[in-house]
Amino acid sequence: MNILVCIKRVPDVGSKFRLTDDGQAIDTTSLGFTISPHEECAVEEAISIIEKTGGNATVLTLGPAEAEEQLKDSLARGMTDAILLESDQPEWDPRQTAQAIIETVKSEEAKNGPFDLLMFGSESADSGNAQIGIRVAHGLDRPIICGLKNLMVTDSGIIGKRDIPNGMEIYETTLPAVVTIKEGINLPRYPSLRGRIKAKKKEVVHFAPNQIPLQMEMIQLKHPDEQKKEVEMLGEGASAAPEVVNIFKQLKLLK
Repeated sequence: MNILVCIKRVPDVGSKFRLTDDGQAIDTTSLGFTISPHEECAVEEAISIIEKTGGNATVLTLGPAEAEEQLKDSLARGMTDAILLESDQPEWDPRQTAQAIIETVKSEEAKNGPFDLLMFGSESADSGNAQIGIRVAHGLDRPIICGLKNLMVTDSGIIGKRDIPNGMEIYETTLPAVVTIKEGINLPRYPSLRGRIKAKKKEVVHFAPNQIPLQMEMIQLKHPDEQKKEVEMLGEGASAAPEVVNIFKQLKLLK
């Protein structure tokens, strides 16, 4: 089995975000970086598959040189190879990102043979576009199953399951294929000390991706309005009882 997992370097979701003065970007001065929870589960799923079936699991990301940190973390967990599409350009829209991945996949497959499975997180933790996997599958003319909470490799392909309000949908397709993974499909492992040591010695392959023209232009980033909490005192002691009863009636808890 030959698997490619695509991840994205994003600001730590537990951090408090500040915007630059011009409102064009997030101020990353004091932020840590990680990968999205969905993508972390995709990495774990790929590692689990190759542990059972054998083969290779390559992790890929598009971003600055610093994104090598996230690739090394995935290597320390058990991924076998890593590719960095290095770019200093801060803004890549979904169309540009997908095209860069498509070109890289075609190039790698021409040299090393096809990827059986391309894996993405359901969506990234920062922009939440949920588009990249779908665009890549369309560009490569491969079947895709989105939002998986269960994945099984069979002799003839894969079976994927995803949650719906009243149950679960089950899909089956042949390989090669593309899937997007949702958080909760597994419990990602932590990198071991031995894994970190081995990851430091592994080479990350660097490519300079071509950036096609932007079709969308970002105007400005804005913080959402803060939710305000208000407290209304109904009274003190027995004098508050009628107001409490009135509130219960408004909530239809009393007739």
